[in-house]
Amino acid sequence: MKIAVVSDDAQTISMHFRRAQYYLIYTIDDGKIIMQETRTRPGQKKVNGETLEQHNKPHPTAPYSKTRHSNIMDVIMDCDVLLIRGMGKGAYEDLKIRSIQPIITDIQEVQAAVEAYLSGNLIDHLELLR
Repeated sequence: MKIAVVSDDAQTISMHFRRAQYYLIYTIDDGKIIMQETRTRPGQKKVNGETLEQHNKPHPTAPYSKTRHSNIMDVIMDCDVLLIRGMGKGAYEDLKIRSIQPIITDIQEVQAAVEAYLSGNLIDHLELLR
């Protein structure tokens, strides 16, 4: 099993699926983390070595958002679960269609949220869907 965690700094969980910089991927075997890797979210521009987000694009509810979500989700298609602190309903539904279980958590720290998930104590806060 693989758990993806959306993050901008590899320490805390991001509040926005489409704008996060990285996915931290945890491979789980027998309830324990056996491997961790970092994947960069596609679609970011680099200028002078710094990553820039283009905020002038339409909101994810725009007609082409499914394509945009698809491009972002391609990076985590081998994952079973995605931990995040907030996201839009469209992205949430797109993940479910792809058999990735999105869980919206109020836990900020990546490690604490992964451990809560593994122990069965992570609450999915659907009220944080936008």
